[in-house]
Amino acid sequence: MHPKTERPINKVDTAPAKTRRFVFVLLDNFTMLSFAAAIDCLRLANRMSNKSLYEWRLWSESGDTVHCSTGTGFQVDGELDEIHRDDTIMLVGGAHITDVTSKRLLSWLRRESRKGGPVGGLCTASYCLAKAGLLDNKKATIHWENQDSFSEEFLEVELTKSVFTIDGNRLSTAGGTSSIDLFLQIIANDHGEELANAVADQQIYSSIRTDQDTQRLSVPTRIGVRHPKLSMVIQMMEANIEEPISPSILAKEVGMSTRQLERLFRRYLNRSPKRYYMELRLQKARNLLMQTDMSVINVALACGFASPSHFSKCYRAHYETTPYRERGAHAQRLSV
Repeated sequence: MHPKTERPINKVDTAPAKTRRFVFVLLDNFTMLSFAAAIDCLRLANRMSNKSLYEWRLWSESGDTVHCSTGTGFQVDGELDEIHRDDTIMLVGGAHITDVTSKRLLSWLRRESRKGGPVGGLCTASYCLAKAGLLDNKKATIHWENQDSFSEEFLEVELTKSVFTIDGNRLSTAGGTSSIDLFLQIIANDHGEELANAVADQQIYSSIRTDQDTQRLSVPTRIGVRHPKLSMVIQMMEANIEEPISPSILAKEVGMSTRQLERLFRRYLNRSPKRYYMELRLQKARNLLMQTDMSVINVALACGFASPSHFSKCYRAHYETTPYRERGAHAQRLSV
């Protein structure tokens, strides 16, 4: 899809289109950008078509005002209730998603999903869908910060690194502007690419992504270095956290000596390959400590540490605190 027009879409067929209704369930501390991007696509689709193609309702679990990640409060239209059979449910998540995934929400999701309509999660809300069992044997995505914990907890979900996924009647996004990409695809599926392109044009959104696009920047862009062999080594490191590969094997895989690999890392990243690899593993460990209930021992094993004592020693050297204290401090911050 590519932007083509700035004028409203006027088709020969003037028959009234059936209005599709979205029920956005706003979870506490939801990401404002993900929600705004989604709902603005629907608004613009109505405007550009001169038809009421879409309508929406805002719900929260209790029906009370819910606050987004910026602290702004949103008045909603109601609490969790029965949906119409043709409604599309869209949960909107954000930070601390595990803490807002209540038993009531999960029960409601399971019950209403039996009606067969589409159910989606924006940003981190695919966690709720997975927790309710709605993503079993389905493809899904979630924000890259939550990927480690998600993949550890939901083995039956085929987690992708895409900006969004559509698998049957299950939809998910990685957060941020990926809501635009998902909803442009929905509009294109419902009413054609011409309308979707017109919506993108109004948003000054010229690089429309598909479900084949990944959410993170490329390795060269992230590290600020464009060296193909260095990028290849880092990609191998990121793909082998639980069972780390020795520097000698990494060097051999890209056709250089261990000493050459050492010089490459020192020159561009000011650290040894071993040190860089350790930092990747510790970052994953920190994500798991913050986002899951995995024991410290299991976190250590998932990040390639043979013993909890070695893990604790490395963690303290890097973060200046122990894994146990880190988790305790995080839990205390959430309870305030």
